[in-house]
Amino acid sequence: MKDQKEIVKKVIDYIEKNLEKEISLEDISKNIGYSKFHLNRIFTAYTEITMYKYLQNRRLTVAAEKLVRTDKPITQIAHETGYDSQQSFSFAFKQLYLYPPKVYRNIGIYIPKQNRISMCYSYVSNCKFMTGNRIKEIAA
Repeated sequence: MKDQKEIVKKVIDYIEKNLEKEISLEDISKNIGYSKFHLNRIFTAYTEITMYKYLQNRRLTVAAEKLVRTDKPITQIAHETGYDSQQSFSFAFKQLYLYPPKVYRNIGIYIPKQNRISMCYSYVSNCKFMTGNRIKEIAA
């Protein structure tokens, strides 16, 4: 169990360090040293979200912050978020934030939808960690 928690933590750390780079599940799995299928099973078991969805949601959360706190063009934010086109970015952004990027920017209130998942290690009692806006409890 402890080894799997450490693996999940390594995946989270790698994703967070490379949010603004072009990374794939293959890149993550090569860096961690496990197959992407095995990693995804472990990651999903602990976080209740797939590695891909976590990466996408984190990038869109960073994009939402840039929309509200900067004057960068939406196309530039889309590119920095890893999208090839503003249309695909707008579609994904609207799925998570319920508003298109331009409307979200005009509203001007930043609300993170996917914070970094933080793992904790407890050897005495149960461990709780954040996944999105929920707290999941697992046996230590």
